[in-house]
Amino acid sequence: MDGSLENYINFLSDDCLLAIFNKIESVSDRNAFGLTCKNWFKVRNIARKSLIFHCSFDPKVDKEHAKCLPKILSRSPYLNCISLAGISELPDSALFTLRISGTSLRSLSLYCCSGITDDGLEQVTIGCPNLVIVELHSCFNITDRGLESLSKGCHALKSLNIGYCIDISDQGIAAIFSNCSNICTLMISGCRHLSGVGFRGCPSTLCYLEAESCMLSPDGLLDVVSGGGLEYLNLHKLGSSAGLDGLGSLAFAKNLRSLNLRLCRYLTDDSVTAIASGCPLIEEWNLAVCHGIHLSGWSAIGLYCNKLRVLHVNRCRNICDQGLLALGNGCVRLEVIHMNGCVKITNNGLALFSISRPSVKRRVDEVLSIGPSIENLFRLHRERR
Repeated sequence: MDGSLENYINFLSDDCLLAIFNKIESVSDRNAFGLTCKNWFKVRNIARKSLIFHCSFDPKVDKEHAKCLPKILSRSPYLNCISLAGISELPDSALFTLRISGTSLRSLSLYCCSGITDDGLEQVTIGCPNLVIVELHSCFNITDRGLESLSKGCHALKSLNIGYCIDISDQGIAAIFSNCSNICTLMISGCRHLSGVGFRGCPSTLCYLEAESCMLSPDGLLDVVSGGGLEYLNLHKLGSSAGLDGLGSLAFAKNLRSLNLRLCRYLTDDSVTAIASGCPLIEEWNLAVCHGIHLSGWSAIGLYCNKLRVLHVNRCRNICDQGLLALGNGCVRLEVIHMNGCVKITNNGLALFSISRPSVKRRVDEVLSIGPSIENLFRLHRERR
């Protein structure tokens, strides 16, 4: 390289270098930029928008990651996305340094960081008030106190994953809804201390709820849909301490488009009829292994679900030829039916269904998850790296 040109490059201002760096799209080229010299390495770190640690499943590696985190954060003060997912050995003290990113930090994943407590989360919320995405899945030491701190410090919160935070109760959920009026995505799967009453008065912005393996009460289910904005609801394997079916309350979720009731063993024909007639926008409904649905329930689905495109009836013991025919005679937009292990459906019944609805695809695979991808939902607000 010509000496005068090299000197000229060395005297480029940081602002000029940042402008050049931001024009580079290739990740490999960006990394090469940072390896040119110390000054360019500094510019590369300043321009960095995301920091992602990949799960190692090795406690020794986790400890090393936790140890080097402060140094990395000090070099990159303008991060808007940080993922520390899987660092199970991460202590609260490591979170204090997240305050370096301050108001620029918008997305934080502490997925499976089981060493984090309410104290660490409180420090994050004090220093990073503009968080819109927070993932706390399987952070077993987070309690209602931590959620209250989060809700008071991060009013802009839109997506929250507290799945399998086993000490969360309705008090913590109520705090989120009281202080975070723009919440749209919430995951509470495995939080078995929730009855659902904490959802009372939830905002209409709440459109996506994962509540798999929860123990929501009939009154709690009514509160869950009280906001009126739910479009996707997953109640897979919903438990009932009293052995009662309160799922008819879902009929008030008028905007519901995807509903997963797989393994809801207490579901009855009355509730199915109420949901089918009250939720006219449903496009996909998973009723696999729901043995409490009989002919009247299947008939109601055929009669009312005019926008239903995908239906899952795998291993339903009480769907028979007549029930299948009722679905075929109705559900005018049905495209796919997932069906296997339905012992009361005969070959003649299948043949009659195929004749009446030749365009409907019959699939034998059993699907556990329906609706939009969870990963995509938690990327919606993340800025490009």
